[in-house]
Amino acid sequence: MSDVESAILSALSSGADATIPDSFAFATTSKIDHNSIVGTCKSLQADAYVSVAEHSTQFYTLGKEAANIVQDGSQEIRVLNALIAAGEAGLAMPELQSAVGKDVCKIGMGNCLKNKWAKKDKASGKLTAAVSEAPKDEVKEQLTTLKDAPEGENTKVLDDKAYTALKRRKLISLVTRKFYTIGRGPSYAPQRVKKAADLTHEMLTSGKWKTTQFKEYNFQTLGESVGGGYLHPLLKVRAEFRKILMEMGFEEMPTNKWVESSFWNFDSLFQPQSHPARDAHDTFFIKEPAATASVPEDYYERVKSMHEIGGSGSIGYRTVFERQEAMKNLLRTHTTAVSSQMLYKLANREGGFKPARYFSIDRVFRNESMDATHLCEFHQVEGLVADYNLSLGDLIGTIETFFRKIGITQLRFKPAFNPYTEPSMEVFGYHPDLKKWTEIGNSGMFRPEMLAPM
Repeated sequence: MSDVESAILSALSSGADATIPDSFAFATTSKIDHNSIVGTCKSLQADAYVSVAEHSTQFYTLGKEAANIVQDGSQEIRVLNALIAAGEAGLAMPELQSAVGKDVCKIGMGNCLKNKWAKKDKASGKLTAAVSEAPKDEVKEQLTTLKDAPEGENTKVLDDKAYTALKRRKLISLVTRKFYTIGRGPSYAPQRVKKAADLTHEMLTSGKWKTTQFKEYNFQTLGESVGGGYLHPLLKVRAEFRKILMEMGFEEMPTNKWVESSFWNFDSLFQPQSHPARDAHDTFFIKEPAATASVPEDYYERVKSMHEIGGSGSIGYRTVFERQEAMKNLLRTHTTAVSSQMLYKLANREGGFKPARYFSIDRVFRNESMDATHLCEFHQVEGLVADYNLSLGDLIGTIETFFRKIGITQLRFKPAFNPYTEPSMEVFGYHPDLKKWTEIGNSGMFRPEMLAPM
């Protein structure tokens, strides 16, 4: 049992009607912090050892300036007395400040002039007394009355006008203090016995449970809700992007196949077999199985022809297209490998081509040197629109709509080069915190060299 708890229960032990009428007064006489008494009383009340009734009282307290006035008099009377003592010669401002102090002079001089107890000579700037004798120091008397009144009763010893004037000068402040009346509770005892919260095996075997006091159980209360886990921040962003793209009419592409052939990842996108990105320093190639089993042969031949000879107004790359290079397996370097397959399916579907919108959000892999801004694995957000009579304006409008929905409203588009799109554009967004433009995407219109073989 704590010392505070012992003091409270001991004070109530004198009889059934024993009370502590004022917890604040009890704290003062017992030299105990009042907050400790309040906390202990609430704990004892929960176990019905004590009953507690809350009260409040209001009283005025004197500030530091008011305490100085009670001791030395108000500033205006002290200034006036100094001017009376100086006689008709009066005092210049530095002389008055030296006599009573700067702070007293500043406040007292203003009140003296206001009450017409002093006057100032415009020519010399000197202050002289306008009365021969100082009046009664009412401010000092009022503050002394408040100071001497019993605490809790000094709110009625002056008239309202006096209280208002003293508060305006910030000499007094009204304080509201809570205190408690403490009495015996239904389960009062000179010493609290801690109630058990659990029924233990030891209690059952020893029979101690028959005499042990238990805390009351609330069988109606509900247990804490059990969380079902939380989304990873990356998955939360992914879910938000997916929702936005679906609202824009896009359908999600199947991107669960991370291993692709070089044919779908590069060749079908009209990326030359001599391109630096196809080097082992930039791409993760698979050792086993090292080559894909098959690709659509008729489509393969058309892609090969476009690379070697050209078509649709293009002269191609005029290089030998090697099957061995096209069949190499790799970890996809972009989800555009899936986009090319979806476009191929659209072009060869039964019933002919039908406009569509596709998107994907999934992992891609690059053989990068890892640093603060690069990893060998990251997520790529990609979308494509396949329709008749599309223009660059449609592309820009679609990009602006998506970024506006995720909160990026300031965009710039810069011409760029991609092997499989022309025209191509890099997308830059303005970062308001970093105060700079940051590259946030790449885009373009698929080239005829890529689409024609499909």
